[in-house]
Amino acid sequence: MHDWNALLGRDSPLAALLPGFRVRPQQQQMAAEVAAALSAGGVGLIEAGTGTGKSFAYLLPALLSGKQVIVSTGSRTLQDQILEKDLPLLGRAWPQSLRVLRLKGRSNYLCPQRLQEALQGGVAVTLHRDLLRVADWAGSTREGDIAELRGVAEDSAVWPLVTSTRDNCLGADCPEQSRCPVLEARRQAQEADLIVVNHHLLLADLALKSEGKGDLLPAADALIVDEAHQLPELTAQFFGQHLSAHRLLEWGRDSRMAALTEAADDADLLAQTQAWERAVQNWQEAAGEGRQEWHPDADSRLAEQFRALLRSAEALQGPLRAAAVRGQKLEQCSRRGEELQTVLAQFAAAGRDEHEVRWCERRGRGLLLHATPLDPGETLQKSLFAQFATVLLISATLRIGGDFTQTRRLFGLEESRDFLAPAPFDYPRQALLYLPAGLPQPSDPGHTRACLEAALPVLAASRGRAFLLFTSHRALQEAAAFLAGRLTYPLLVQGQAPRARLLERFRAAGNAVLLGAASFWEGIDVQGEALSTVIIDKLPFASPGDPVLQARLQRLRAQGGDPFMELQVPQAVIALCQGAGRLIRSEQDRGVLMLCDPRLRSKGYGRIFLQSLPPMRQTSDLAEVQRFWEQNAE
Repeated sequence: MHDWNALLGRDSPLAALLPGFRVRPQQQQMAAEVAAALSAGGVGLIEAGTGTGKSFAYLLPALLSGKQVIVSTGSRTLQDQILEKDLPLLGRAWPQSLRVLRLKGRSNYLCPQRLQEALQGGVAVTLHRDLLRVADWAGSTREGDIAELRGVAEDSAVWPLVTSTRDNCLGADCPEQSRCPVLEARRQAQEADLIVVNHHLLLADLALKSEGKGDLLPAADALIVDEAHQLPELTAQFFGQHLSAHRLLEWGRDSRMAALTEAADDADLLAQTQAWERAVQNWQEAAGEGRQEWHPDADSRLAEQFRALLRSAEALQGPLRAAAVRGQKLEQCSRRGEELQTVLAQFAAAGRDEHEVRWCERRGRGLLLHATPLDPGETLQKSLFAQFATVLLISATLRIGGDFTQTRRLFGLEESRDFLAPAPFDYPRQALLYLPAGLPQPSDPGHTRACLEAALPVLAASRGRAFLLFTSHRALQEAAAFLAGRLTYPLLVQGQAPRARLLERFRAAGNAVLLGAASFWEGIDVQGEALSTVIIDKLPFASPGDPVLQARLQRLRAQGGDPFMELQVPQAVIALCQGAGRLIRSEQDRGVLMLCDPRLRSKGYGRIFLQSLPPMRQTSDLAEVQRFWEQNAE
């Protein structure tokens, strides 16, 4: 047993190492709760408000537990903070011979075999320089992590040629197995005490394990999930079945290259690979924009081209199977073809599965098919909670309406250990919630303009220094056009530059106004006066036209539930609290949160949103907002 009041108290080793170290009772209490949960087992829900020092509160108990623990984060920012700041500091404060590993997905590691194939087979002239840089780096790298190589852009077309996927990995047949960075990372993970991953790798690995195809992660004793509010929706994305036109084209191209290398005299095989690529392209071109439910037996051009695709897959797989004995690459392509035909057959099956929804989406020039589970909670229960003795779900936004009841439902939990570590901020003094009166309903075409007109005097009172967060890109663009020329402060708009660059400009300006959509609602930390106002246009309900949401609502309705209160409101509450959480990030911050949705006052469910926000003073009086800034300017 550890005395967490002492370990994280005034005489903590951290006090001598961390400038500005403060004793935080919430942090001490949370560390004790994490330690108790790691010992007792089970699933725990921990809401840790901004400023509690939550990462230390779970990392230190994990390091001292003697157990193998996986820590999963939702953002690279938090992952970098843990690995580059928090863990090195804890290692200096409590020196131990513990092994810590950052584990990434397979596509982040060099594949020596594919590198050799690229060097021998040649690449496009435009990729020559990048390929030679990769080859030069490959001779010196120890980890094989492609992020080490700064001289090649992250989006360079050379990376897919020198990294592997589960489809094109040769596995036990690979002649470069002894030098494989993925296998080495897996070996190190088995021996590590603490493994840090992101949610994408965690869920991708668990999805593979559910199919009996374990990939990278070991069977650890405990899992700690930070930014856990993201987990239900991400689970729906990673489980189920997925099929992309890119994957289909890649199979065809790899089969063609294998045929040219190992069966150049097989004219039928070469012809069928070309016919296959045309069939995939025809299917892509038949798709409309956006998302829609998938009906393979529909009387539509898209479904018609999909049926043609099925016939082309059979026509290619026949000669490919026959040629598989002529070479290793052909044999691998034949195996991939069998797997793809199984997936194609699943998406070709008529009728509906009551546990999933099938849908398709056009994403840029790409086309994807999905079969998404309708209840992420069921999937989490079976594929995540059952895999670890202890699972701790941690976030600054977990409670809905002040308790964990709805949260448990979202995660598919019947029971859990619940713990609240409130933020150490004096919200009634530090912040003001402004609910402007007289705004039209969000469905009104003039709503966005009315919000912006109401926001202008607030921006003047705060002297810029604001985020304006929108629930749609259409509203964001309307705001950008309206505010251009009306502000005397720098105006930054999502899409003008990468998010990190925009945030750098925002912090540097000191009085900028930034317009952002979904990616700016969470995972951003701007402390100090540069961000003093957050304005949100609408309650962030998910789009009712989304095929996954429609199917979930229908399922809940059929079960006799209330889909609006059981699903839509809880999701929107968590999203709103994330957006509002950008405002107060430290004890010194002061700020105004302006919410422009009149439903907060006019609808009964508005009370749930207000109860879920931090305990700020509320007003509908613009003069009080102006007085707030006059008082805080003194």
